[in-house]
Amino acid sequence: MTDSNNVIQVDHVYKSYGKQKVLKGIDLTIKEGEIFGLLGPSGAGKTTLVKQLVGLEEVSSGEVRLLNEKQPSLSLIERIGYMAQSDALYTELSARENLEFFVSLYNLTKHQRKERIKEVMRVVDLEDAMDKVVADYSGGMKRRLSLAISMLHEPVILILDEPTVGMDPILRKSIWESFNALKKRGVTIIVTTHVMDEAEKCDRLGMIREGRLTAVGSPDELKKEADVKNLEAAFLVFGGVHYES
Repeated sequence: MTDSNNVIQVDHVYKSYGKQKVLKGIDLTIKEGEIFGLLGPSGAGKTTLVKQLVGLEEVSSGEVRLLNEKQPSLSLIERIGYMAQSDALYTELSARENLEFFVSLYNLTKHQRKERIKEVMRVVDLEDAMDKVVADYSGGMKRRLSLAISMLHEPVILILDEPTVGMDPILRKSIWESFNALKKRGVTIIVTTHVMDEAEKCDRLGMIREGRLTAVGSPDELKKEADVKNLEAAFLVFGGVHYES
């Protein structure tokens, strides 16, 4: 039975590339206005799962539903914001030109486009670099611009694959404050990470290892269930690794 508060429903999802099984029976529900973290090492299946959620790839078996629509679905495009692990930017253009191109894809007025560009660049603290050519951006600045682009159309679901890689701690703190502000407006945010202090900021976490969800719960619930004092130790426990405190 589907809970009406669930905006994401993943039912027994498998994903294979040839003979390689990357996702192995994922079951997951995510509620409206929740910050949900996918925590796991490189190669665990986080990015593959995200691609199923966004609709970039079809599942090998099982089903993914967002906002009660089965993915992939063209009608969901304007309701989802997605930031990939690799920056998809036009590096020969300025940040402003990138933003103007991407915002033109959505059904917004000229005034709305201008205001959204100003707002998202304020969030990622790149207002002063608006007219700088993206090729001259640092890696961290490119990540911030990609994040800004994902938020341009005010999506109700924001799916972010390691969004704060390359950002300094002060900016990361500011970005997470923005995430919490979006959450208060009812936006659902899915974040992949392997950084424990970011995982602590999530409402709930899905610990993923070798294509399987090994545990789901709030950071405190997971630590209590594993009978440890920190998330890193909990992840080792749920990942099948013995941990001695």
